[in-house]
Amino acid sequence: MVGYAFMGVAHSHAWRTAPRFFDLPLAPDMAVVAGRDEQAVRAAADRLGWRDTETSWKALVAREDVDLVDVCTPGDTHADIAVAALEAGKHVLCEKPLANSVEEAETMVRAAEAARSAGALAMVGFTYRRVPAVQLAKRLVDEGRIGTVRHVRAQYLQDWIADPQAPLSWRLDRTKAGSGALGDIGAHVVDLAQFVTGEHLTGVSAVLETFVRERPLAASSSGLSGTGAADGATGPVTVDDAAVFLARLSGGGLATFEATRFAYGRKNAIRLEINGSAGSLAFDFEDMNVLHYFDASQPAWEAGFRRVVVTEPEHAYVGAWWPAGHGLGYEHAFTHQAVDLVRDVADHRQPRPSFADGLQVQRVLDAVERSAADRSTWTEVPAPAGASDDPTEE
Repeated sequence: MVGYAFMGVAHSHAWRTAPRFFDLPLAPDMAVVAGRDEQAVRAAADRLGWRDTETSWKALVAREDVDLVDVCTPGDTHADIAVAALEAGKHVLCEKPLANSVEEAETMVRAAEAARSAGALAMVGFTYRRVPAVQLAKRLVDEGRIGTVRHVRAQYLQDWIADPQAPLSWRLDRTKAGSGALGDIGAHVVDLAQFVTGEHLTGVSAVLETFVRERPLAASSSGLSGTGAADGATGPVTVDDAAVFLARLSGGGLATFEATRFAYGRKNAIRLEINGSAGSLAFDFEDMNVLHYFDASQPAWEAGFRRVVVTEPEHAYVGAWWPAGHGLGYEHAFTHQAVDLVRDVADHRQPRPSFADGLQVQRVLDAVERSAADRSTWTEVPAPAGASDDPTEE
């Protein structure tokens, strides 16, 4: 694994936990973690369960005892690490968003395609796909239970930088993060909307805003929080604080998206509502073990949203965990991600979401930025390879 901060901790927990709850065809061996600070990476390795350390990701990629490289670093390093690992014949798991630009993402897709022919596989970490309630939502859509998709409302709301005195972090630096709320959290709801509906976005009209343009320099950081410099020094915020955009789905439906880290009181509210010709679905990650389902075929006198508690062993992934009715948490989706990737590697099967899926999300993010820069002009999103943007075409 390269990187050991917030995402590195979550991924480490997943690698440790997956073989203890799931029957896996291969046993994850946590060989080595890399970070630039020798003392800090050693402490992280001891705490998180890694056997060895490196201070160079290049040295990690070159090691013969490494078969899979897990990339948990800021976006500006994803392409270099992932491409080098794939060229060295390693499988790759890369955190989202896939890259900081469409061009970098395209380079990563080409590397993944070339590596696959030699047996190396690549996955991008859109982890929320693996929440059991989200899996149930996709199943209901795939089975036609809500009919033709007409509307999608997708939001990702947080508040961790709503305070203007919250210090600068790499997530507020465009050179490292690529974008702000748009790429950090907006990418997740773009992926979820496309994953659950089975459709892709064909065009967008967008607005981006930065509410606080100068922040205290960070004296220290931990996860998403930190403390400002004692001398009061400040630095510029070079990313968006919030993104709002309209979109068209490839099946003809309409969608609205909102991503912000300025929604006081919303800690990790990932909200997805889908209205179809035969019913509706609604999900909120702050109540992550529940899916709301409306069946429009029911007579009006008894119709209403049904609250489905997604904790039965028949639900995706749930049977490996606790007795029925005992809820799962944030960390479990990372374990499910590790489980799926190990099984795909063992079966020589392309993992999903693939780097091509990550590229499609990157193209949406790019279209959003271009639209916002051009007075919200309607901006088309290139279709995935082999897809049609004509909702009438079969």
